[in-house]
This record gives sequence, C-alpha cells and structure tokens, in this order.
Amino acid sequence: MRVAGLLLALAGRAAGPAPSRPPTWTEPRTGMVFVTIPAGTFVMGSPLREKEREAQEVQHEVTLTRGFSLGAYEVTGGQWRRLMGVNPSHFAARGDDFPVERVNFPDIQEFLARMNAAQSSRTFRLPTEAEWEYACRAGTTTAFATGDRLASTQASFLAAPGEGGRGTTRVGSFGPNAWGLHDMHGNVWEWTADEYCPYPVGPARDPNPRCGSGLKVIRGGSWYFGADSARCALRYTHPQNELGFSLGFRVAADSR
Repeated sequence: MRVAGLLLALAGRAAGPAPSRPPTWTEPRTGMVFVTIPAGTFVMGSPLREKEREAQEVQHEVTLTRGFSLGAYEVTGGQWRRLMGVNPSHFAARGDDFPVERVNFPDIQEFLARMNAAQSSRTFRLPTEAEWEYACRAGTTTAFATGDRLASTQASFLAAPGEGGRGTTRVGSFGPNAWGLHDMHGNVWEWTADEYCPYPVGPARDPNPRCGSGLKVIRGGSWYFGADSARCALRYTHPQNELGFSLGFRVAADSR
C-alpha cells in the first residue's frame, strides 16, 4: 500500500525536478550539444488507463542519484562521419544534419570509444533505459512530453496508415521538450545501454538490469512507426548486431 500510495502521489504532480530549462555545453570535436540533466525521482512506466499501453510497462518509482548529460539532438550522420570516416545511413544523401541510422550496438561502442579517447574530463556512453525515459518525460507524467496526444507538427512519425514512409527529418526540426531535448519522440529509434529485462517489483535506484535476454532496449519510436510507439513509456527491443533505417542513438555523458 505504501508503494502504491507513493506512485499515486507522484503521478499527481510533475515527476522529478521542476521542468525548468537546464544548462547546456558543447563537445568541441563533434559539435554535439549536451543538456545537463539533474538527479531526481520519477515514476517509470505507464498507468493502466494509458491508451495503447503494454503490460510490460509496469509503473514503479525510480531514483537517479546522479545527474548526467544527454545530447540535445540525435547523433547526426555528419558527426558519425567525423569520427568514423563514413556516413552509413540509408538517408545519407539528405545531408549531414539528419540522424545517423543503420548503426548497431557494437558500432556505437566504437564511436563512443573514439569520443572518449579525445576527452579527459568526461565519459561518453549510451543512456540507460531509466535515464532515457526520465529525460523524455522532462517532469511530465502524460503519455508524451507534449501531453496525451502527439501531433504530426510535434514529431516525425507515421501519422496515418498508407501515407508512406517519408524517411528521417533534420534533427531539431521539431520543438524541444521542457528540458531542451529534441526528437525524443519519433525520427529514429534510439539505442539504450540496457539489456531488456522485466521491470523490478517496487522502487529502484539507478537501475542496471541483467537477466540474460540477449536483447537491447530501444526507445522513442521513429518516422517508420505510429505515434503509439513514441510514447514515453514504450519499450522496444533489438538484437545488438541488427541494423535498421529507422534506428539511431543519442549520447549521454558523465563527469570523470
């Protein structure tokens, strides 16, 4: 009862710190802009009443005890090429400011290693699943950071059956959430660091799941999927070596 009561109390107000715009900083080699995300507590998962909810989205309290930084934008094809020598994206011809896609989990680890080799004060990595959802929500408790609905003027997703795939859009084409993060809904799915595992029963602190599933969690939906896949709580998975023309990532960072 105590946990259930706490979840109801948290769900009735903004999750985590107040959604004021955090400070930003720029990584000089790639030009990536990072948002400084504060530590905090939020309710991860979705309420039973949420439209298109899946059973795996069990609500539970999560506390992130350390702040971190997260890319304000998805990693672009130009940033990838700057470190890796080539833009592997299906939509590479659209330009350097579109999100990189067709990159798998091992590819991203190599990219991050190259970022870390040139940086002594920070460690670059993928966000955990909990960090991703916390940042996506930016203090909100609704299905999307925009409310209970997501409009085609707010994100890049498959808005209507049969409309055909448009492909990726330039990063930052849509407005940011309350913490200054763009494209957390739609454009490309984003790899996270976490293995796909069932959520814990009860509250969790800095979750780091291990269960041997062999799958990685991806978040955020994409231009190729409908709005329901872009919900803050939606969990999707991919094998680590798999590529896709709607699968990219954004970078997290910690101070060393």
